[in-house]
Amino acid sequence: MFTSINPATGEAGETFAELTADEIEAKVAAAHEAYRAWRTTDLATRSALLEAIADQFEANKQRLAEIATREMGKTLKSAIAEVEKCAAGFRHYAKAGPAMLEPRTIPTATGSATARWLPMGPVLAVMPWNFPYWQVVRFLAPTILAGNVGLLKHASSVQGCGAAIEEMVVAAGAPSGVFQNLAIKSGKVEALIADPRIVAVTLTGSEGAGMKVAEAAGRALKKVVLELGGSDPFIVMPSADLDAAVKAAVTARIQNTGQSCICAKRMIVHADIYDAFLDKFSSAMRAVKAGDPLDPATDMGPLSSEEQRQTVLDQLEMIGRAGGKLLFGGEALPGSGAYMSAGILVDVPQDDPAAQEELFGPVAMVFRADDLDAAIALANDVPFGLGSSVWTNDAAERERFERDIEAGMTAVNQILASTPEAPFGGIKRSGHGRELGPYGLHEFMNLKTVLG
Repeated sequence: MFTSINPATGEAGETFAELTADEIEAKVAAAHEAYRAWRTTDLATRSALLEAIADQFEANKQRLAEIATREMGKTLKSAIAEVEKCAAGFRHYAKAGPAMLEPRTIPTATGSATARWLPMGPVLAVMPWNFPYWQVVRFLAPTILAGNVGLLKHASSVQGCGAAIEEMVVAAGAPSGVFQNLAIKSGKVEALIADPRIVAVTLTGSEGAGMKVAEAAGRALKKVVLELGGSDPFIVMPSADLDAAVKAAVTARIQNTGQSCICAKRMIVHADIYDAFLDKFSSAMRAVKAGDPLDPATDMGPLSSEEQRQTVLDQLEMIGRAGGKLLFGGEALPGSGAYMSAGILVDVPQDDPAAQEELFGPVAMVFRADDLDAAIALANDVPFGLGSSVWTNDAAERERFERDIEAGMTAVNQILASTPEAPFGGIKRSGHGRELGPYGLHEFMNLKTVLG
């Protein structure tokens, strides 16, 4: 049994029954059967379904957003924006996706070959709670367009969101079995990966979860895409627009209450502007309002659970013992709900294990860098390599950042964000493979070579 807990109040909400072994088998069998028919549907039919799903998300965006806010605490305005982004993601693949699947003729020494993108089968997605709709759509939209079918194992705390996604797909007219939500716990994932009817698995989540899924996929010799943690650097150089960088830094750190893999977590600031940046950044972070996620004036809601808040508090304590100094904030707020104040850490020993972890909450670490080389070295001195944001108006500096930062993504003079058009993913312990764009569409497809 799953029970939704509202992190803003601590109150229990809706309950969901966990699937039995027989029910899981029935859903996997239904996915396998649905794929046999869906794989041969034409692209126009698949695109039309994506458009219809987008219509359902838009028509129900208020209700969908309220479910997400109740289950994981994000502000209602950000939840509405997430649902709208999902609709845009479906529409992108409906419109641009067919061109990504056009066969390509390749000259050979004896004539020519044709490269074709073909579907593979049912894909299992193991998804997290922090963006309970968008994370799923990043896998689901390309899955449907590719001619594959999808099975979702969602996080235990957002079962209402998982059920709502399936409701939207069914209401859009999807054939039975094309997408199904599996109300199961993590212990059931390994057996699903081993099932020969499931051809691939994608996971967004923690390093630990990624290692378990990758190990299971390796034993079954199945393709896996992993989007794991991040400790993204936010580098500010003297040539940057300081006020713009500070404003962006606040948003990049507190969006989703700091609970995003691509939140900027380490502010690396050139020594020449360090004091000015820290002064402006501190003033802006002190002004962040944590409160009722349903209130439009709220900047950030609670963390996703009391457990998640305690995890962040424990990390801050470890960083403090290592020598880091909490300038302000980073405290549990009184009253009900998993609320926490925004804060700033300085003097954090970069080589301390606590500073090497992902801080999944609204507290920023600020580092001083003496020059460009030092900034890049600091940025790379973590086991993660997901995203990065750099602020400079110097062309040579930009080139160095693009070339030398060890990350799957770099945003220049803007906050890093995912978009349906561009590939998304990381390197190092942040995972491998890509979502979104043409590369995300191709991840779980058979690139077949045809000679003659």
